[in-house]
Amino acid sequence: MISRIVSSKLRYSSRNTHSGVVVGLASRINSDVSLQVKAIHTTSSIAQSNADGSGGPDIDIDNYRAEWKTYGDISNYKPGKFVVQTFNKISPKGLKQFDDLSYTVGSGDGSDGSSGSGMGNPHALLLRSHKLKEDEVPLTVRAIARCGAGTNNIPVARMTELGIPVFNTPGANANAVKELVVCGMFLGSRKIIDGINHMKQLGSQGLAKERVEKDKSMFGGRELMGKTLAVIGLGHIGAATARDGAALGMDVVGYDPGLSVESALRLPDEIQLKDSISSAVSTADYISINIPYIKGEGGTHGIIGREIISQFKSDAVLLNFARGELVDSEAMKEFLDSGNGRYVSDFPDDELWDHKGAVILPHLGASTEEAEDAAAAMAADTIKDYLEDGTIRNSVNFPATSLPDRPPGSIRLTVVNKNLPGMLAKITDTLAESTLNIVQQVNHSRGDIAYNVMDVDTSGHGDIISFKKIQEELTMTEGVLSSRILYGTPGTGYAKNLEGKYFV
Repeated sequence: MISRIVSSKLRYSSRNTHSGVVVGLASRINSDVSLQVKAIHTTSSIAQSNADGSGGPDIDIDNYRAEWKTYGDISNYKPGKFVVQTFNKISPKGLKQFDDLSYTVGSGDGSDGSSGSGMGNPHALLLRSHKLKEDEVPLTVRAIARCGAGTNNIPVARMTELGIPVFNTPGANANAVKELVVCGMFLGSRKIIDGINHMKQLGSQGLAKERVEKDKSMFGGRELMGKTLAVIGLGHIGAATARDGAALGMDVVGYDPGLSVESALRLPDEIQLKDSISSAVSTADYISINIPYIKGEGGTHGIIGREIISQFKSDAVLLNFARGELVDSEAMKEFLDSGNGRYVSDFPDDELWDHKGAVILPHLGASTEEAEDAAAAMAADTIKDYLEDGTIRNSVNFPATSLPDRPPGSIRLTVVNKNLPGMLAKITDTLAESTLNIVQQVNHSRGDIAYNVMDVDTSGHGDIISFKKIQEELTMTEGVLSSRILYGTPGTGYAKNLEGKYFV
C-alpha cells in the first residue's frame, strides 16, 4: 500500500516542472510515509503486547488494505483506540463512560469547541438531534447511537443495508417526559397560564391587589382525583404516567397492542386494559398519547384524527408529549372550537399555536440535565458493548444479541449478513475448512438482517494465527456485509464487503 501511495504521488510530482513544487512534494511524501509506517508499526506492537490479557495467541490480521484517503487524514489516526465521533453537544457525564485508555472521543461538527474536522476515522457515531446524512458515515463506522428514543433523524433503512446497527436509548428520558405529562394535566385543568398572564396585566396597571379576589373566578378548574386517565402506549413513559396517575387517585385505563411482559410488570395494579384506542378514550377525562411516530401505510401519522376525537368527552384534555404528527391538527381545532376541551402539546403546531384551548410547549420533554446525562450514558454503554463484545441491545434495526464471556484461548468473530437461507452454513463451513472449532455461537435475525457472534477455539494452531485469509473468505462470501475480529488492539479487525470489493 505504501509503495502505491509513493508511486502515485511521484507520478503526480513528475508532471510539475517547478523544482520547488517537486521538492515540497517529496518532503510531504516522506512525511506521510513516515507517519503511516509509524502508525502500522505502533499498532503491530500493541497487538503483540495487548492481546487483552487472556493469555491467548497473537492474531495476525489485515487492518489497512485500502488507500488512506478512504479512512481520512492519516495524521488523525490513533492506533490502539476506538474512535467515537459526536454530533451535537453530548453530556460530559455520559461521555465519561468511554475510558481514555481505549477511546478517543471528539466532535464531528465543532459542537465541542473544536474545528469539527479532526475525526477522520470514526468507529462509531454518537448524536442527538443532528440530521445524519449517509456521506457523514465513513466506511470505518461500525455503529451509530442516538441519545434519545426516536431515530427519525438517522437513515435507519440505509444503515441496515450497509450492515450498521443503529441504537437508541429507550427509557432514559422517561421520567423527565412523564413529569411534564403530569404538569400538562395540571395546565389543562386549572387555567394556570391564563391566570399568570392576567396577573401580569393587572400588575402592569397597579391593580393586582385590588382585583385579584374578584377576578380569580375567571380561572376556575377541576381536580385530578377521581377523574379517568387514558394512557395510549404503555412503554417506559406510558407506564410511568399510568403509575403516577394512579398515585394521584385517578382511574387509569390503557391501550397498547404490543404490550410486552416487561412493560406489563411496570403498570399499576389498578389499570384497566382496553382493546382499542376508541374504547380507551371514550370515558376519559385526560388522554395521554405515548406511541412512536411511524410514517407510511399502516403507520401512526394522524392516528388521533376525527374518528378517534369524535369519541372524546366534550371537556377531555389531550396530552401529546410523543410527536406532533400523531394528531390531526384540523380535527383537534374543530374539537376545541366546539366544546370545553383542551390540548396540551410539546410540539409546534401552525394550526393551534394561539388557540385559547391549546397550550403549546417548545419541546421540553427530555430537556433536563438528568435526562441528557442518562441518555448519553446509555448510548455510550451500548456502543461500548457492541464494539468490545459484539453485544446488541436497544437497537432499532438489529436483533438483540449477547453471548457469555469468551472462553480462555479463544477469539470472538462477528458477522453481519443478509437474512438469506443457507448463510449460517456458509459461515460455519468457512471456519471448518480452516480447522477452527466454534466453542459457542449465537445467530439472530431481524427483518432483512442477520447477526452472528462466534467464539473460536485457537488451541493447536501455534503461537501466531493468521486470520487474513479466513476473514477475507468470510467477508467476501455472497450475502455477508461485514465481519469483525474482537481481539487484541481496539479498533482493528474490521472488514466490509463493498459490493464485491474487500475493504479492511
